[in-house]
Amino acid sequence: MYFLLKPILFKFDPEQVHHLVTAGLRRFNRFPGGAAVSRALWHMKDPRLEKKVFGLTFENPIGLAAGFDKNGEFIGEMANLGFGYIEVGTVTPLPQPGNPQPRMFRLPPDGGLINRMGFNNLGVDVVAERIAAFRRNAKSYQKGIIIGGNIGKNKVTPNEDAVSDYIKCFDRLFDVVDYFVVNVSSPNTPGLRALQEKEPLMELLDTLQKRNLKNGISRPILLKIAPDLTNEQLDDIVEIVQKTGIAGVIATNTTISREGLTIEGDVKNETGGLSGKPLTQRATEVIRYLHEKSKGAFPIIGVGGIHSPEDALEKIRAGASLIQLYTGFIYEGPGLIKRINKRLLDN
Repeated sequence: MYFLLKPILFKFDPEQVHHLVTAGLRRFNRFPGGAAVSRALWHMKDPRLEKKVFGLTFENPIGLAAGFDKNGEFIGEMANLGFGYIEVGTVTPLPQPGNPQPRMFRLPPDGGLINRMGFNNLGVDVVAERIAAFRRNAKSYQKGIIIGGNIGKNKVTPNEDAVSDYIKCFDRLFDVVDYFVVNVSSPNTPGLRALQEKEPLMELLDTLQKRNLKNGISRPILLKIAPDLTNEQLDDIVEIVQKTGIAGVIATNTTISREGLTIEGDVKNETGGLSGKPLTQRATEVIRYLHEKSKGAFPIIGVGGIHSPEDALEKIRAGASLIQLYTGFIYEGPGLIKRINKRLLDN
């Protein structure tokens, strides 16, 4: 069904289509029997798919990457499509509209997407309340869904005050999410990637780790990194993860590179982060490098250019414990989740 709709959907602005499709999905799931139909079509339940990573048990290793459900609006709907976990955000302390539209661009010949959304979200208070409401009202079959909170800083917050923004998001979401992702790698917030440098990153992660205990409970903290880091910078990442004791790494965010694109016209020159198939190889290289350099000392969530079961297996063979989808989900539809899970069972 998706491939009948896709040519029509791809004729319209990507951001408008996103809102149209997610609203339609919500209505379908609220219609009597809709959620059951969605789960019957897409969801797979098999104990062999379960993965225990950084102390959490995931129903299956395929997650929805941050950026799709920025405000925690569609957790149940995404779980019904077969995702084993949902990452919400990126969330900032204060609401912000993000960058001016248009700010998302498809590159169909390359299977890619450029976005410069700019952390548009309703703010951490709204998102925390929405996740809490989902937890309270979740159906019995959704009680165990793992939810991650991807946190960032507001655009107007200078880098020297960035730690306070991350603390605010961390404290507010602590009781409602299962794990955290520290996002310092988006190319769409001016100056944000400077926080990936060794000294500021150590300070940020150390500060969060010191706060990471409440009533005897701690949450896994992961670091999301850019694919554009050099090997020397990746060496620093390995050292930082081990010194701070955070739970692991998400590799990778979008890239600022435009190497190898075949699409004609000016769209490939749009500013923003590039995701999808053009990122497949580099994301896998980063995963493999981190896994080998660290000797598998910490878990890695692999994301970037997963458009097929084979892409997913390559990430796992390179060292990823879990994977996430975004652009591949947009291009291939929800059937991709089920196809990957079936391949994992075959392997």
